[in-house]
Amino acid sequence: MDREHRETLTSVKGRVSGHASLTRRPAVLAAAAAALVVLIGVNLAAFVGGMQAPWLLGVTVLADMLVIGAGIILAAREVLLAERRSEASEKRLAAIVDSAMDAIITVDEAQNIVLFNHAAEKLLRCSRGEALGTPLERFIPERFRAGHRAHIASFARTGVSSRRMGDAITLWALRSDGEEFPIEASISQAAEAAQRLYTVILRDITLRLQAQADAQRIRSALDGAQARLAAIVDSAMDAVITVDEEHRIVLFNRAAEQLFRVPRDAALGSPLDRFLPARYRGAHRVHVSEFGRTGVTSRRMGDVTTLWALRADPEEEFPIEASISQAVEGGRRYFTVILRDITLRKQAEDALIGSQRELRELSARVLEAREEEKARIARELHDELGQLLTALKMDLSWLRGRPTADAEATGKMEEMGRLLDQTVNSTRRISADLRPLMLDDLGLADAANWLVEDFGKRYGIEARIEISADGGLDELSKTVSTTVYRAIQESLTNIARHSGAKHAWIVLAAENGSLEVEVEDDGRGIAPEELAKTRSLGLKGMRERIAFIGGSFEVARAPRGGTRLRIRVPLGSSV
Repeated sequence: MDREHRETLTSVKGRVSGHASLTRRPAVLAAAAAALVVLIGVNLAAFVGGMQAPWLLGVTVLADMLVIGAGIILAAREVLLAERRSEASEKRLAAIVDSAMDAIITVDEAQNIVLFNHAAEKLLRCSRGEALGTPLERFIPERFRAGHRAHIASFARTGVSSRRMGDAITLWALRSDGEEFPIEASISQAAEAAQRLYTVILRDITLRLQAQADAQRIRSALDGAQARLAAIVDSAMDAVITVDEEHRIVLFNRAAEQLFRVPRDAALGSPLDRFLPARYRGAHRVHVSEFGRTGVTSRRMGDVTTLWALRADPEEEFPIEASISQAVEGGRRYFTVILRDITLRKQAEDALIGSQRELRELSARVLEAREEEKARIARELHDELGQLLTALKMDLSWLRGRPTADAEATGKMEEMGRLLDQTVNSTRRISADLRPLMLDDLGLADAANWLVEDFGKRYGIEARIEISADGGLDELSKTVSTTVYRAIQESLTNIARHSGAKHAWIVLAAENGSLEVEVEDDGRGIAPEELAKTRSLGLKGMRERIAFIGGSFEVARAPRGGTRLRIRVPLGSSV
């Protein structure tokens, strides 16, 4: 039946192609026309003078027979060539149809299949031999068959040559194994040999529908995510503002409304500059432009200095903390700023800084009062107690000079002399520890020399001091001299108590406009956790006293293995 259909489809094409082949040969047509003219002329001559010249009549009959024979031969040849071309064209058409990616099915008026290409075999999982001659309804789900017949009948009545099927609804087909699947189809009709043929081109759109469903699901999820994100942004405690490349506001959340006292509708589309103090607007634009060029996605703004913003009604400046991020969407760059009002925190920080400053001043005054008290006690010990002890030694010397026969009394006086010497030495040591008088009388350099020398004698540690001041220590204030001296004294005390060192090196130098002190030992060193101990009051006290006079204090491991303390104090400090 397929062969019969192919012959029907190509019959008209063959005739048309035969005529076309004749028209494509102008030489043949010219020769035929010339032969026809000659034949007509001979026939006219024979008709006029045939009775007087019988031979002319015979020649004419013979010429007619020859022309008719030649015409028959030429016609037969052209018909044969046309059939061969038709067969070749039919093969090419069949090959094209069979190699098509879409399934192509042709049915007759009874809806029986007369053409079934290779793609249809794969799509419907049915061989061509099984499909040809069977009704098309075998490949249509049962619930759609009646509707399909009505649709074909309606389409036949319209006279339209072709149209798309199922524009509004999804069409369904049925594979030979019973599996339903969605399809996209178009139908065309043609009349051939008094019968109407319908050709359907269809394709499986299962993957497309799945992709559309996935895309719809993703869009729904994205819409939901965007709605949730919008709700999150709008419920955020911090103000969130997004601007475009022209610094015009495109997002303004509820917290921003409350912070700047401007409704969202009034803020959207307006420049961000309206919320910046005038003196910062130029710098802000430069900052955002530079940030856009860096390619960094986000960073904190104003890490060093406090940022300021401007409320709208009434105009009021207030400190803020902000972070900025950037993103590219649709070829445009957007900047998002998250900020918060830190007025209360700034006030608390300022109050804390003021309180720390007051505490530091109070501590300095306490230390100053302590030093003054130590100086007073040291002078009393040195002057009054020293004078009394000196008087006792003189009286004892007088008694020693008196002749006596009592050996026990003589021994007792010798013992009293030794005790008095020890008492004098202890008094001098206590007085020097409290406040070395030479610090006030001779200055920091001599006092430091005496301190290092006394330290070496007292603890048996070899200590060496190097002073390179070039007169730079002469103008130090009393507070600075006392603070540096106490720092050296505390460092040496820590070396004696904790380091187990055998050597200590002290450097005191005045250069580059500052006083530099370095104390180093070769002991066991100090661990970082020991620096953080809450009971390390000596180091904490040194750090606070140095900070009060504007200096810096550093403790670290020394190259020799012990601990190194560095102090730097501006020479011009007069606290």
